[in-house]
Amino acid sequence: MPRMHVLLFSSLLVATPLVAQELPAPPSTADIPVLAAVTVSGVQPGPGLWKVSKGDHVLWLLGTTSALPEHMQWRSDEVERIVADSQEVIRAPRVKFKLDVGFFGKLFLLPSAFGARKNPDGKTLDQVLSAPLYARWSALKARYIGRDHGIERWRPIFAGIELYRKALKQSGLRSGGQIEDTVEGLAKRHGVKIVDATYQVEIKDPRGAIKAFKTAGPEDTECFSRTLDSVEHDLPAMAERANAWSTGDIATLRRLPDSRFRNACADALTESGFARQLGISDLPARVDATWLAAARKALANDTQALAVLSMDQLLASGSYLDALKAEGYSVQAPEGDVAESPAPAASVAAPR
Repeated sequence: MPRMHVLLFSSLLVATPLVAQELPAPPSTADIPVLAAVTVSGVQPGPGLWKVSKGDHVLWLLGTTSALPEHMQWRSDEVERIVADSQEVIRAPRVKFKLDVGFFGKLFLLPSAFGARKNPDGKTLDQVLSAPLYARWSALKARYIGRDHGIERWRPIFAGIELYRKALKQSGLRSGGQIEDTVEGLAKRHGVKIVDATYQVEIKDPRGAIKAFKTAGPEDTECFSRTLDSVEHDLPAMAERANAWSTGDIATLRRLPDSRFRNACADALTESGFARQLGISDLPARVDATWLAAARKALANDTQALAVLSMDQLLASGSYLDALKAEGYSVQAPEGDVAESPAPAASVAAPR
């Protein structure tokens, strides 16, 4: 199964404002080309839906992408009609960490959790990265983040994620997660059950987990390097991919898979000593199994349901669609997906 983008430590890390401090003049960014990506705007249809069925039970699948044009508005009428006639909506697969502590215990954990985001022994990025890698970071930081001394003490994996977020915003893109939020809003409007396909990891010893993360955290240089690659070279492709999602151009989405830096970052976390100590080194497989179980249950019990997945989880080799096909379910692609047999027009249209 394709790896999903997960913030494995999001339950322990708390976003804290950092005070920008005056630093020496940053390195020149003249050697970094200015990317003038053009993104679509206005009301757009988005992609068609995949149809998975067994007998007269149907599960519709909506693919999302990690970034969308900032000024695009999704026309969700068709999806709303499907949601309104569904028994449930299945959320995208994700991971949730449950801390075995009470409210006050969580408060006491905050200082330690914040420290877990930083490099061990108070080191700065210039001390933990190679000189060439740090030079790349410095140039990109100057362009997209600016003067921020605090981030220099972050682990590379977290500094890279912050850089990526800032670069997206400056490129006229925004998070694609808002599509799932819209679908959930439609489900609530029509009183449709929302099924959480989250794999939950219960951490019995949160203090020990934080300590393990500090001492045996991710080998995140590869993740960091891939993130810099993405910011340096992938932004035009990401804009094209965002436009393709907006206009329903599935052929382009197949041609331009999502940035692979997420896989490198997920691997850095799940293959770390920290993950092994918590017994979650096989986390992606567990997440996949959790979502597939929810999909099978919906196809068995519901006349109709809708699920949200990333486009990579639909289009990549070894996707959830491949797994469902192998189990004997019928899978029909939306119109416009020339790589697959499209569903008949009548079956693609939302039930009324």
